Amino acid sequence: MSSRRSRRQQSNTSSSISDDQVIQLVSKLRQLLPEIQTRRSNKASASKVLQETCNYIRNLHREVDDLSDRLSQLLATIDADSAEAAIIRSLIM
Repeated sequence: MSSRRSRRQQSNTSSSISDDQVIQLVSKLRQLLPEIQTRRSNKASASKVLQETCNYIRNLHREVDDLSDRLSQLLATIDADSAEAAIIRSLIM
């Protein structure tokens, strides 16, 4: 038996997720990623889907950071007791 097959069998017995489950999860990720959805071919490899997922999550983090900075700047420019501040606080909570 090849060492590759042996490692695969060992990992299959010791892991808690099956190959079918991995395929299903990658398929679900493929459906969630806008970058892959816009392509005509739905044949992106699992590694490409995972790479795109990481890139997408990084971009979302950047957007959250940017929006947080913009909100902080906005809050710094308005009076804390104003009606605008109250509205913003109610939207955040």
